[in-house]
Amino acid sequence: MDDDEFQEVSGLRASISSLLRMKKLPIHSSEWASYFDESGHLRKSREYISTQILERGLHPSVRAEAWKFLTGYYSWRSSHDERLTVDSARRKSYESLCNLCEKIQPLLETDHRDFIEVRNFIKSDVQRLYIKDAEGNTIADKSQLEKILLVNYMCNVEAVQLLFLSLDMAEYQQGFHEMLLLFLLLVEKEHEIYWLFQFFLQKTENSCILNIGVEKNLAMLKALIAFMDPEFAKHLEGKGRVVQALFPWFCLFFQRVFKSFDDVWRLWEVFLTGLPCRNFQVIVAYTMLQMVRDQILREDMSADDILMLCNNIIDLEANDVIARARGTCDLLWRRKDKVKNQIPCQGSMSRFREETCL
Repeated sequence: MDDDEFQEVSGLRASISSLLRMKKLPIHSSEWASYFDESGHLRKSREYISTQILERGLHPSVRAEAWKFLTGYYSWRSSHDERLTVDSARRKSYESLCNLCEKIQPLLETDHRDFIEVRNFIKSDVQRLYIKDAEGNTIADKSQLEKILLVNYMCNVEAVQLLFLSLDMAEYQQGFHEMLLLFLLLVEKEHEIYWLFQFFLQKTENSCILNIGVEKNLAMLKALIAFMDPEFAKHLEGKGRVVQALFPWFCLFFQRVFKSFDDVWRLWEVFLTGLPCRNFQVIVAYTMLQMVRDQILREDMSADDILMLCNNIIDLEANDVIARARGTCDLLWRRKDKVKNQIPCQGSMSRFREETCL
């Protein structure tokens, strides 16, 4: 490591320590209310609010409403009355989708050979889901989860079949049931759960979909490790397809690594802001790998042991992970000229550079 790189890393550590010490209070209901004028239009800009969410997060009392803006359920320029109209339209649209699904289900059972298999997958996944709190109280309705997942699947399949679309569409993927649970706990009405989940997938560019975003994320992660930490990259490369085997992180959008649902929501709402850069999820994954890097190198772990160690990363705090990942972002920005000069057109790293606006 040369002197410039040493100073960069030292600066990164200082930056991370500073971020960790600066624990700011999340946006509370009174502050959130002050963002709106009498007609319900936002006084503050989208950029200002997004930056505040990145820096501080949202209090549970405002998260449900704020997420409707972050996902695109509501327009940032809408008034209170316009939002009432939009909500009514989304409810009616969802009801129409449910009616359509009831009509096409017999046809799918007959003509779509995968339908029954997927329906059984959904039912099995939902039934295995643990939905009780610390006191043993049930916190979600499994039948509602199952219904929404099935509607999501049927509508996407029907769109492809009837309209002959060749779009990147999320059908059903094992793990969706765990993700959807967080939306069910976030908002009360069924149409809100459905649309927020749909918009979340779209807003995050289907980053958790195996054949769409996950492969892209893994390619960028591998390139990022090679650029930021060549020694570690060489070690991992010698163990086989270790990085590619980390796909569960992206499929569940890191849901299983945190202490609580609040931590998951905290990270996801940062993803929704698009800050501090596009594809921030790749930098989060890199940050998590760095947590176990030294142990992996010191013990010269096998591929299986590395994956077991990574799968055992749990009980993280979102603010800590976000602060560390932002530190990596800052270091990347300082090195952006090196990214451009040293790797001008090298596949995944070139894509990472372009898609994070380096």
